[in-house]
Amino acid sequence: MTEIASQSLDGVAETLLVTLYIRALETQRPDALLNDQKALDLVRRMESAFDRIKGIRMDEEDRVGVILRNREIDNLTRDFLSRPAEAAVVHIGCGLDSRFERVDNGRVEWYDLDLPEVIELRRKLFGSPGPRSHLLAGSAFDVSWFAALTQHRGRPLLLIAEGVFQYFAEAQVKSLVVALREHFPGAELIFDAFSPFIVRANNLRMALSKMSARYHWGLSRGRDVEGWTPGVRLLSEWFPLSLPEPRLAKFQWARNIPLIAKAMGVYHYRLGDAVS
Repeated sequence: MTEIASQSLDGVAETLLVTLYIRALETQRPDALLNDQKALDLVRRMESAFDRIKGIRMDEEDRVGVILRNREIDNLTRDFLSRPAEAAVVHIGCGLDSRFERVDNGRVEWYDLDLPEVIELRRKLFGSPGPRSHLLAGSAFDVSWFAALTQHRGRPLLLIAEGVFQYFAEAQVKSLVVALREHFPGAELIFDAFSPFIVRANNLRMALSKMSARYHWGLSRGRDVEGWTPGVRLLSEWFPLSLPEPRLAKFQWARNIPLIAKAMGVYHYRLGDAVS
């Protein structure tokens, strides 16, 4: 398993190992903010694949920020799935995340979408998906994957992209959001984004770690996306410092400095109105 993971992933795909490693570390804490036993199991099985990941300088607040982001998206997904209607969810850039197992309500039709090499690795490590869990191999920007959802037309649809859009140019992200709005009116979209300032700062750190992936897009304000295409509406936005968190206590002073307080956010949108 180790050879598979270390030899078949590079560029953006390699970054999935970073978040997987952070979730595994968090799960071992007695005060864990998120429990992901699957991540812990995978890291133990592929230990040597994380040698380079361990060399990345990441402070406690960085790790906590990733975990809080992950937990917030889990909570938003659970809220979406708590509604009476049977829904469909597409996890764009799923990596090796076991979100389906964490939030499954017993009715959702779930699609994990990622690059072919990631999906191949996912099959080998996770095994065959269940009857309501499906795998889609391809780029999120190749909209041919839209066809897989036609059988669920009429169901509420949620699209999740965590740790994905920042690695692509704004034009690419915008084109995908516009296409989603046109093909799935009424769907909801959740994604995270960094501010332009943090994009520049993180690229310097990633260069020092010798990882090839770089950030290309930063979001200044959540409402900026509403201007991309008619009908897109911001439902909510969340930032790690928006609520007190003991493990971020020494950074609470930054809550009043927008450049820092809103450096990373989770944004939730409705993509127009559903067609009746």
